[in-house]
Amino acid sequence: MLDHRFSVAPMMDWTDRHCRVFHRLLTRRARLYTEMLTTGAVIHGDRRRLLGFDASEHPVALQLGGSDPRDLATCAKIGEDFGYDEINLNVGCPSDRVKDGRFGACLMAEPALVADGVQAMKREVGIPVTVKCRIGIDDQDPEMALDELARSVIGAGADALIVHARKAWLNGLSPKENRDLPPLDYHRVYRLKASVPGVPIIINGGIGSLSEAKQHLGFVDGVMLGRAAYQEPWRLLAADPELFGEAPPHATMKHVFEAMIPYIERELARGTRLHSITRHFVGAFHGVPGARAFRRHLAENGVKPGAGVNVLRDAIARVEDRVAAPIAA
Repeated sequence: MLDHRFSVAPMMDWTDRHCRVFHRLLTRRARLYTEMLTTGAVIHGDRRRLLGFDASEHPVALQLGGSDPRDLATCAKIGEDFGYDEINLNVGCPSDRVKDGRFGACLMAEPALVADGVQAMKREVGIPVTVKCRIGIDDQDPEMALDELARSVIGAGADALIVHARKAWLNGLSPKENRDLPPLDYHRVYRLKASVPGVPIIINGGIGSLSEAKQHLGFVDGVMLGRAAYQEPWRLLAADPELFGEAPPHATMKHVFEAMIPYIERELARGTRLHSITRHFVGAFHGVPGARAFRRHLAENGVKPGAGVNVLRDAIARVEDRVAAPIAA
C-alpha cells in the first residue's frame, strides 16, 4: 500500500542509511527516502555501497536523479531488486551540478521528458513510482507549470506527486538560498490537490512541526518533513501518536539510543566509523538538561580513531532522563 500521510524528505548528505535506521526507531509509520542517487552512479558505481540498506528501514523509497528514460528504467529495476518500496524521481533539486546534468528542477521545463521517464519506470517495476517537484522554476507561472507537469506525469502513471511549495530559481540563487528565499505557496499545492482528487498529493517545504503538518492534512493527502525532522529528530517521536493514533516505537530518546546500540556495534565491526553514525544525533535532545554536554561529548570523542559505543553511552549519561518540553511542539 502507498501510504504517504507522513514522510521524511530525501536530503543530500543527511538521509543516508545510518540516519534512516535512527529515524525508523523514532517512528514506525513515516515513509523514509534515500539521498538522491544519479542514474550514472547506480549503473556504474558500487551498488552494494550506494543502495544497501537495513531491513528495519521499510517502508523506504529510492530517489533517483536522471532524465534518460532507459537509464531511469534500468535503475528503477535495480532499486526494486534491492528491495525498495518505491522509486521517486527528483524534479526539484536546484544545484548547478544537477542542472548541468539535465536532471532535478530544470526538468520542470520538460514535462514530456519527465513523463517519458515515469512511463519507462512504470513498465519496468511493480512498485510505486512517484515524482518530487517544485511549483515552478525561474519565470514560469506556477499555475501553468505545476499543472502541466502534474498532468504529464499522472498521465504516464505516476502513483503520487510530492510538491515542494516553492519555486526554484536556477538563475540567480544558490542551492542554499533556494531552500529559503523563494516564498512558500502552500495554497498552490492545495489547488493542485483539488484538481486531481484521485491522485495522492504530498506537500513539502518549510514545515517545522507536527502541528503544522496536521493543518496541511486538511487539504492534501500527505506531509513531508525535511530539515525539521533531521535537525530536531525528537519531533519524530510524536509522529505516530499525533498522526496515526499509535504508540511510538520507544518512550524516550534514551530508549531509542539503547535500541540503536546493536546496529552501531554491527556497523563498527564492518569498519564504519562511529562519527558516520553519531553525526545524525546532534539534535536528538530538546529542552533537556545536559543536551549541550551530549553534543559536545560526541563532537569531541566520536571522531577519534577507534571510537566505540562507549562514547555514545557516555554522552547519553550526560543528559537527564526526562523530556522537559512537549515533543510535538
